[in-house]
Amino acid sequence: MGAGFAGLHAARTAVRQTKGQAEVVVVNPTDYFLYLPLLPEVSAGILEPRRITVPLVNTLNGARLVLGDVDGVDTAERRVYFENPEGERGSIRYDRLVLAPGSVNKLLPVPGVADHAHGFRSIAEALYLRDHCVRQLELASVTTDPYEREARCTFVVVGAGYTGTEVAAACQLFTEAAARRLPNLRDQKIRWLLLDLAPAVLPGLDPRLGTAADRTLRGRGVEVRMKTSVAEATPDGVKLTDGEFVPTRTLAWCVGVRPDPLIESLALPTQGGRLTVDAFLSVPDHSDVYACGDGAAVPDLTRPGEITPMTAQHAQRQGVQAGKNVAASLGFGVARQYKHHDLGFVVDLSGAKAAANPLGIPLSGFPAKVVTRGYHLLAMPGNHPRVVADWLLDATFRRQVSQLGLVRGSAVPLDTATGSEH
Repeated sequence: MGAGFAGLHAARTAVRQTKGQAEVVVVNPTDYFLYLPLLPEVSAGILEPRRITVPLVNTLNGARLVLGDVDGVDTAERRVYFENPEGERGSIRYDRLVLAPGSVNKLLPVPGVADHAHGFRSIAEALYLRDHCVRQLELASVTTDPYEREARCTFVVVGAGYTGTEVAAACQLFTEAAARRLPNLRDQKIRWLLLDLAPAVLPGLDPRLGTAADRTLRGRGVEVRMKTSVAEATPDGVKLTDGEFVPTRTLAWCVGVRPDPLIESLALPTQGGRLTVDAFLSVPDHSDVYACGDGAAVPDLTRPGEITPMTAQHAQRQGVQAGKNVAASLGFGVARQYKHHDLGFVVDLSGAKAAANPLGIPLSGFPAKVVTRGYHLLAMPGNHPRVVADWLLDATFRRQVSQLGLVRGSAVPLDTATGSEH
């Protein structure tokens, strides 16, 4: 169940390990794998949306794809229930089940946020943010009200983790370039705020990465405000936790993720909202059920007593191990415990800037940019020539700035946003 980083690699590995002697079925609402780390580049107009959507029929390598949104699992009957994109009901019986439902936007109980903020976990949300930013600048350029112009030219991002930092970095450069093509905005300040209750950018990572990202963003004029968040969101702006009111029409909510709500309905043991599994990725008392990715509380054998963080790096490697262990349960190979040491992290800061620490070696600026893009090409399961082509075009020509009008705000509500793994 699911074809994100965990589900896709679990399916591909199971097919390979069983040498085609087992039927591997993937149930997923879409026919593509979404490479989430490059989503900010879609919002910034660097990459076309299809570049980061890899067709599953090309990558499943022998597995069968069933389009559907899983909404129930009967572990006694060994059956998965789903609804296909046209609302028709269906079910599939399983011998082994790998649950990889992924995660959704984390919605905190802040007044007005559900109504006035938008998340950043899907193609629709990325396209909406891009159109929204362009629209605000174009509306600002024709208004005669200076207060309205300032509000439309002010953009607030909440969450200074991976996603929020990259969104602020990429979209700040994008809006600066877009404003230059509008004569009435040439002298107007385009204001970006990055907020987080944490004491530093990229909390929980190597402090050197956070320092490099903070320095780059502040150098571009982004207002980085740590230990500060949104206390209330209104149609006219946001009230911050320090009491300041910031007039704005744009609130990007990037505070993190939570496990897919499906997990709560499974009547299986959980830990912090994630499915409890052992080091073999098996659900206790259900030897035929495995779980991996953001929805699984996988023991971190490199840090005894803790569980692995919800990152794409862990999800991908857990998926591979889950596929191997499922195959081993059918007589193909030997099951092993999941154990992975982080190889480092990369954070794209757009332009020629990035921050990275491959194998613990701190890098920033252009060298980090090379490492970051190289890592993404290695991690993506397809579309490499097309991604490189878009990068070359972006480095050579000016970006096209126009609204596509494909996604309305009502189509991407924050509280029901779709997950990352499926």
